[in-house]
Amino acid sequence: MNIFVKTLAATAIAAASFAGAVQAEYPEKPVQFIVPWPPGDLEDVLTRMIAEDFQAEYGVAAAVVNKPGGGGGPFPGAIEVANAPADGYTIGSFIIAIPVVGPQIGIPELNPDPFEPLGNFLTYPFVIATSGDAPYNDMTGLAAHAKDNEVVLGHFGAPLVPTQVTFALAKEMGFAYASDAAFDALDCNTLASGDVDVINTTLQLILPCLDQVKVLASIGSERIPLTPDTPTVTELAPDLDVALWNGLFVHKDTPDDVRAKIIAVAQKTVMSDRAQKLAAETGALVYWQDAAAVASQITKDIETLGNIDTMLSE
Repeated sequence: MNIFVKTLAATAIAAASFAGAVQAEYPEKPVQFIVPWPPGDLEDVLTRMIAEDFQAEYGVAAAVVNKPGGGGGPFPGAIEVANAPADGYTIGSFIIAIPVVGPQIGIPELNPDPFEPLGNFLTYPFVIATSGDAPYNDMTGLAAHAKDNEVVLGHFGAPLVPTQVTFALAKEMGFAYASDAAFDALDCNTLASGDVDVINTTLQLILPCLDQVKVLASIGSERIPLTPDTPTVTELAPDLDVALWNGLFVHKDTPDDVRAKIIAVAQKTVMSDRAQKLAAETGALVYWQDAAAVASQITKDIETLGNIDTMLSE
């Protein structure tokens, strides 16, 4: 073998060894699931279940990292995922606002949208509720009452999707709240204190006093199992059909084989007994919606929220 052939063979072996090192099978190091909310809410609990199962399945550390600021922007958690390498080691657990609203509000890292969905796994049980002694029992009664009386709304923030839907529903039904205010917590005490007349909140926050409040509507297209007689906003106003979902997202350049491994664990987790038990206890919908369906959902939601924005600005 001449010197040229020997050199070529050695180079080929070295290149193959280098390629093998670079293309080591995923995952080979710790994985982070970024939740852009403080700990404790449903998306955080379910994402922790997924991380636990990921760690057990693949034998690498998997942790949830909470990055508050995920509701109405500036979305620091989403920005962290956008700036991370597209290798599946930084995964976003995002609410509807990040892929739907994020690219629209002038955040360079999120426009154009750098993410693609792996799948949705949660729809929050968001409701519009009032105290048990309120002089109305449903949204129609509230609309009539609000025409002659001042009604104060409590919410988690005016720019947030559920608040926008709540404002739009009022406008669709011919009334407006006299005033509104943002709260860090909206629970049984909020209504009992008399600080507000109506609250927009997640059902699990008022479960302890559910028999002492009136749930007027739930946000989304599917009724909440724990309040089966309460109509949805979509039933009352079909043009306001927006569900408050949460899903897993990765950078759009993430390899398909990496995505498949994350999806395999997440899908199994959310359909597990412990995840479905959480759904039954809180009224949440816990399921798996594949990437193609989520992409279609995002397109639809962008259009719906655009129409809501136009409606509220008129």
